[in-house]
Amino acid sequence: MQPSDRRTPASDPGTFRPYIPSEISLPEITVKAVILGFLLSAILAGANAYLGLKVGMTVSASIPAAVISMAILRLFREHNILENNIVQTAASAGESLAAGVIFTLPALIMLQYWQGFDFWGTLAIAGTGGVLGVLFTIPLRRALIIEAKLQFPEGIATGEVLKVGTEGGAGAQLIALSGLAGALLKLSQSGFKVIAGKASTSFTAGGAIFGMGSELGVALLGVGFIVGLNIAVLVFAGGLISWLFGIPIYTAFTDPATLAEITGGATGYAAAEEVWSNRIRFMGVGAMAAGGIYALFSLLGPVRDGIASSFDALRRSRAGEAVDIPRTERDTPINFVIIGTIVLILPLVGIFVSVVDQQALEIGNGLYVSTIVLGIVFALIAGFLFSSVAGYMAGLVGSSNNPISGVTIATILSISLILLLLLGSQIDFAVDTAKATTAAATAILVGAVVACAAALAGDNLQDLKAGYLVGATPYKQQIMQMVGVVASAIVIAPVLQLLFSAYGLGDVFPRPGMDPGEALAAPQATLMSSVADGVFNRDLPWTMIWIGVVIAVAIILLDKVLEKRGSDFRAPVLAVAVGIYLPLELTVPIFVGGMIAWGVARAVRRPAAAPSGPEADAAVATANRRGLLFASGL
Repeated sequence: MQPSDRRTPASDPGTFRPYIPSEISLPEITVKAVILGFLLSAILAGANAYLGLKVGMTVSASIPAAVISMAILRLFREHNILENNIVQTAASAGESLAAGVIFTLPALIMLQYWQGFDFWGTLAIAGTGGVLGVLFTIPLRRALIIEAKLQFPEGIATGEVLKVGTEGGAGAQLIALSGLAGALLKLSQSGFKVIAGKASTSFTAGGAIFGMGSELGVALLGVGFIVGLNIAVLVFAGGLISWLFGIPIYTAFTDPATLAEITGGATGYAAAEEVWSNRIRFMGVGAMAAGGIYALFSLLGPVRDGIASSFDALRRSRAGEAVDIPRTERDTPINFVIIGTIVLILPLVGIFVSVVDQQALEIGNGLYVSTIVLGIVFALIAGFLFSSVAGYMAGLVGSSNNPISGVTIATILSISLILLLLLGSQIDFAVDTAKATTAAATAILVGAVVACAAALAGDNLQDLKAGYLVGATPYKQQIMQMVGVVASAIVIAPVLQLLFSAYGLGDVFPRPGMDPGEALAAPQATLMSSVADGVFNRDLPWTMIWIGVVIAVAIILLDKVLEKRGSDFRAPVLAVAVGIYLPLELTVPIFVGGMIAWGVARAVRRPAAAPSGPEADAAVATANRRGLLFASGL
C-alpha cells in the first residue's frame, strides 16, 4: 500500500489529493493512540500552565506532539501516519486548553474572589469550554480550511513532519537538522543564557519614547516563512502602528506624572513596554473586535453552506438515500453538534449558579435568574462567534501567535458592559466595591468559557488542516480533540493549585511569609482582572479601543481597493490587528521569515524562457518543499 504521490495545492479542493487518499482506510483511533494522546495532553497542559503563568505565553504543541508520538509509536510493530496524527490531535489540545484557563481563571484569585482553584469548578469550566470549542469548529472546517484557503502554518508544518516521519530519507534529515539547530539556539538562550533571547533599543526625542526590539529565536522565522510575505508584512505593519506611531505619540502628549504612574518609573525600552502593555495594545483589542465582526460577516456564506450541507446529508441519510461522502470529508454529524451544545448547557448552569453569588450582589430572584441566563446565552453566542474569529486568525498567523487574550478581552469587555446596563440601575458599583468584584468575576467566568472554546477552535482547525493534508478522517480527529480536552481538564486544576501554593500569583499569596520575587506574574490574567474591574470602576482606555476600531475600518477599506484593482497583495484586517496587539519583538522575526520565503520563491522560480515540463516542475516543487521542511523544523 503506497500513499498518494499527487500533491496538488490544498487551495484547490477540487483536485487536491491527500497523502493517504480517501479510498484507503488505515487504523486511526486505536487503544494505544487513545492512551498516548490522553497522557501527552495531560503532560502538555501542565507544562504550558507553568509557562503561561510565568511569561504570559504558551507554545503550539502540535509539532512536538507529532514528534513524540512518532518516536513512541515506532516502538510498536503496527503504526501508521494517521495514527500518529490522531495522537498529536489529542495531545495538542492540552496546550490549548491550558492557555484558555490560565489567561482567565487566575484573575479570580487576583480579584480575591477565589481563594484557590476548586477542582470540580475548574474542571467544569475548562471541560465545557473546551468541548464547545471543538463542537463549534465542526461546521467551520470546510469554510476555513477549504473555502477560505487559509494557510494554518502549524497545520502545514505538522503535516510535513508527519509525512517525513513516514518517508524518512533526506526530508527527515532536513527537518531533524533544522529542529536541532533551533533547539540548540533556544537552549543557549533560555538554558545556558550565553546568547541573548532578544535585542532592543530605545531613545527619547521631545518627550516621545521610541523603542524597537526583536526576538532572536528561529521558531517565529519558521512561522513567517510558512505564512508568506503578504501576511508577514501586515503583522509587522501592525507592530509598527503601535511602536513607531502609537507609543511615541502617546508619550509625547501625556503629562509626566501620568506617564510615570503608567510606567511604574521605568525608563527606556522598559517604559515603552509598559505604555504598550497598559495603553497602546488596547488599540489592538479594538481593531480585533471590529475586524472580527467583519470576518464573521465574510464567513457567513461559507459557514451557512457548510451547515446546510451537513443538514442535507443528515436528511438524505434518514430518508434512506445513499450518501457518498469521501472518508476525508466526513465530519461529526450536525445533529450531534446541536445535541452536544444543548447538553453542555447543564454544566454551564451549574458553573454560573455556583460562582455568581446572589447574596453578595443583593439582588432579587428575578434579576439573579436574568443574570445567570444572560451569562449562559452570551457564553454560547460569543463562544461560537469568537471561535470563528480565533480559527480565522489561527489560519492567518498560526496558533502560537493567535491572540486568544485579545479575543477574551473583547468578550469580557462586552459582557461587562451588558452586566453594567443590567445591574447598574440597582447597584452603584463605584461605591460598592464588593459588588463590583462579584460582577467582574461573573464577566471573567464568561470570558473563561469563551477563551477555552476559542483556544480549542484555533488548535482544532490547525489539527484538521494537518489531517486534511495527510488524509485523516475529520470526525475521528474531532473525537480525539475531545479526549484531549477531558485529559487536560482533569489535570489543570491540581497543577494550578500546586503552582499557586508554591509560588503565589501576582501579589496574592496563599500564606504569609512567601517571597514576592518568586510569584508567578500571570500577566494575561492580571490584564483580564484589570479590564473587568475597570469597566465597573469606569477606568478603561476607551480612546485607544476606538482608535483601534478606526484603524480596522481603514484597513478594510484599503483591502477593498486592493481587491477592486486585482492586486495580488491583500490586507486582511485581522493580520494587522494581531500585529498591533502582539509585542513588536514577535512581529519582527515573522516579517523576516516572510522575507526569506519571498527570496526563496524568487530563487527557485523558473524563468519564462526556461524549459518547462514534469522534470522542471518537480525541481521547483522539491526546492519549495525543502524550504517548508526547514521552516517546519525551526
